[in-house]
Amino acid sequence: MDGSTSPGSSFPAPTLPSADALGRSWLHAVQGRSFVPMERTALLAHLVERAAVVLAAVSAEPVDRGGAESVGAWLVAAHFTDPVSLEQTLAVLGEHLADIEPRRLAALQGAVAAGYARAMQERTRTEQERVSSAAFAARAAAEQARWTSEARFEAIFADAAIGIAILGADGCIVEVNRALGEMFGISPAELDGQPIAPYIRPDAELWTLVQRMQAGALDHTRLERAYPRTDGSRIWVDLVLSLVRGQDRHPRYIVGMIADVTERHRLETSLRHQAQHDPLTGLPNRTVFFERLDAALAADGNHLGVCYLDLDGFKAVNDTLGHDVGDRLLQTVARRLTGELGPAGHLVARMGGDEFVVLVEGGADHAVGRDELHRVARTALEAVGTPMRLGAHRVVVSASVGVVERDDGGAGSAELMKAADTTLYWAKKDGRNRIALFDAERHRADVGRYALSARMPEALEGGEFVVDYQPLVRLTDQRLVGVEALVRWQLPDGQRLGPDRFIPVAEETGLIVPLGRWVLAEACRQAVRWRAEHPDADLFVSVNLAARQVREPGIVDDVAQVLAETGWPAEALQLELTESDLMGTTGEPLDALHALADMGIRIAIDDFGTGYSNLAYLRSLPVHALKLAGPFMTGGAGRDGAGGSDEVDHEVLALLIELAHTLGLSVTAEVVETAVQLERLRKLGCDTGQGWYFAPAVDAGAVADLLGGPVGPA
Repeated sequence: MDGSTSPGSSFPAPTLPSADALGRSWLHAVQGRSFVPMERTALLAHLVERAAVVLAAVSAEPVDRGGAESVGAWLVAAHFTDPVSLEQTLAVLGEHLADIEPRRLAALQGAVAAGYARAMQERTRTEQERVSSAAFAARAAAEQARWTSEARFEAIFADAAIGIAILGADGCIVEVNRALGEMFGISPAELDGQPIAPYIRPDAELWTLVQRMQAGALDHTRLERAYPRTDGSRIWVDLVLSLVRGQDRHPRYIVGMIADVTERHRLETSLRHQAQHDPLTGLPNRTVFFERLDAALAADGNHLGVCYLDLDGFKAVNDTLGHDVGDRLLQTVARRLTGELGPAGHLVARMGGDEFVVLVEGGADHAVGRDELHRVARTALEAVGTPMRLGAHRVVVSASVGVVERDDGGAGSAELMKAADTTLYWAKKDGRNRIALFDAERHRADVGRYALSARMPEALEGGEFVVDYQPLVRLTDQRLVGVEALVRWQLPDGQRLGPDRFIPVAEETGLIVPLGRWVLAEACRQAVRWRAEHPDADLFVSVNLAARQVREPGIVDDVAQVLAETGWPAEALQLELTESDLMGTTGEPLDALHALADMGIRIAIDDFGTGYSNLAYLRSLPVHALKLAGPFMTGGAGRDGAGGSDEVDHEVLALLIELAHTLGLSVTAEVVETAVQLERLRKLGCDTGQGWYFAPAVDAGAVADLLGGPVGPA
């Protein structure tokens, strides 16, 4: 046992008393309990010295049992032989060392008690040796010495706090003391002369040890056992057996020293249970789960799987009904999971919070496949989803489950649980109240995305991001009127990542805010350079704005600061938001859009037609332009790219353009790829377009070449 904090442990660093404080409390507890030929001042000094030994022992890593046992031995040497002295000593240690991790405190107390018992045993053995040595003295002196020694031994034997039994070499009980009789609830007289075999033969190990002692092959041994009392209860004892030989070296007696350690054993059992079980639900904790999982993984051919479960909306239960109801909910879920899955041999453990895990094990002849794991997960969901009555409340909750097999995510327990955690996240993300099975490809994609998110701050600081510009072309004469800034990630190895690879990651992590600000600043700086080089060019710059950016409290100030620092006019800047982001904007974000529009900045809806397509709602939004999504182009200008258009789609497109113009909005068509599409858009009155028909996204240097004439095929 060591003093480190294991996973799931919550013991803080202990606060130890001083040796002087501990010694004074000890003096108060034991003084007067036994006859000690020592003045109070001297006794205090000795106790303070022993207190220092105790503190050093409990601070050692692991606990210094030798030092602690020496303290118990000193009590006997100092004549604290009354059992109450030991009891008071252990009580003082328990009170003053309460901050110590319970298992370490139990180890310390046990070692002190063991040292005390061993010293009492040694003291008894010494008295026995004195009896034997008296035989060599003169007869009269020997008789007197024998009487004195026997009287002293009888006193110790009769009044000892621990049980003592003397067996003859023939295996019969010679004598037992009063403490042993009280320990087992039997009169010592009933045991005298009785063979020991009926009492210990059922314990094969102990019986073998006694037989070896009777044969002279073993001199001493020590073991801990549980034995029944006459009243039906059981006690745990620390049993020390010592062989006493005669002058001829043949075995004569076996002396047994028996200490009742039931309370210590109960404490250790309780501490062990607390260390291995969740205090709220009583389920095995994550420490036990990982020990079992590691053992199962280490077993050859052991097929297994894991179902990782998390309650949906548990925080809402705590927030609305209170933590007491939340605790009862967790206890009910634990009972249900154990009741449904425990009988089948599945280990159900609580990982923490509202997370539970089920270990499904097979064997060499029983493979655990996805079908069985899915059945276990479904059973768990049904157990959780059944309505429950918690006091005055009827509560209904659901859960999400991630399911992995042994080989998913790697061979070790840590890798397996990472895969389970990832799969659980998929179940949550995909809608909750569902089961997600591990998918290696999806996992690799997630790992790649996480890697990108980890590198993104460094990449932004290191200048790995670049901006390309896609021309925005006036359809009437195919002249360049603006550019849309499109960010790309140029990796050090030369690979270039498109926005579809890293923008979703940036939005999830919040890095879209600094990245978006950098793109805005870079585009405005570049636009200022174009205007300086080509003063006749009247270009506007369009920059995408993510919903996360709009929700930032300082978005208006950030945009104003960029314009001020770069010198780019507000009326030549267009900010694009996707339709779904813009239609759901209310409160402060909507106020921010109005403030940006009031500065003269144009607001455009990107990918219009993929979401609400609610033109009436646009009247209340500060919108200046619509960018029609690509599907409108393929539907309204021929799916084959060369005619044969769907007339219904054509009419819808015409209606959208007309209504947008009625609302005073300009219209940009995205994904223009053919001459047929261009011609139809012109006829419908669409204002501008962008797409491969005109030009792909190009670097800043290539934009100047597009200023002189029509963009794309004439």
